[in-house]
Amino acid sequence: MSAQARTAHIRRQTSESSIELTLNLDGSGQSDVETGVPFFDHLLTAFAKHSLTDLTARAQGDIHIDVHHTVEDTGIVLGQAIQQALGDKSGISRFGDALVPLDEALAQAVVDISGRPFLVHSGEPTGFEYHLIGGHFTGSMVRHVFEAVTFHAAMTVHMTLLGGRDPHHIAEAEFKAFARAFRQAASRDAAVRGIPSTKGAL
Repeated sequence: MSAQARTAHIRRQTSESSIELTLNLDGSGQSDVETGVPFFDHLLTAFAKHSLTDLTARAQGDIHIDVHHTVEDTGIVLGQAIQQALGDKSGISRFGDALVPLDEALAQAVVDISGRPFLVHSGEPTGFEYHLIGGHFTGSMVRHVFEAVTFHAAMTVHMTLLGGRDPHHIAEAEFKAFARAFRQAASRDAAVRGIPSTKGAL
């Protein structure tokens, strides 16, 4: 099992946003996040805390138009950082699952660090996608972040909301469930030798 540091530092610059992100998969849940979108900062902080990754993120974007570009681009960079930090994926558990409540909300996430990007996302109540959370962040962005992260990290993620009424609780429960499942999947497993796949590559 490789003892190599599992870290990444990525910058992404477009005409719509400027993102700089540092990730340590073997951290302690420390975070320092400023994207200009306060509720998204809250979600990323929860992801770091519950995945036990150390995360620093700075984003500047055209949020005077909409938060969409900044949030999506940060999700893209987070996914790229995850993939880079995982390296060849030798010795990881590969699979993870978590069921996380937040008051009335209950979310389930299942993660496979498979090398194949695929997202199944279901259960959010009708109208959630239109709700403004914190005055800036629309409910539709929750799925959009998972799409960006999943695709660019080359993971399979099944995210299911089993219940929920409050939009803040719904979004946060989903991010915490994803964090816990990802933590399990990305963790090193002393019983695993090499790449955890019959194909020999992920």
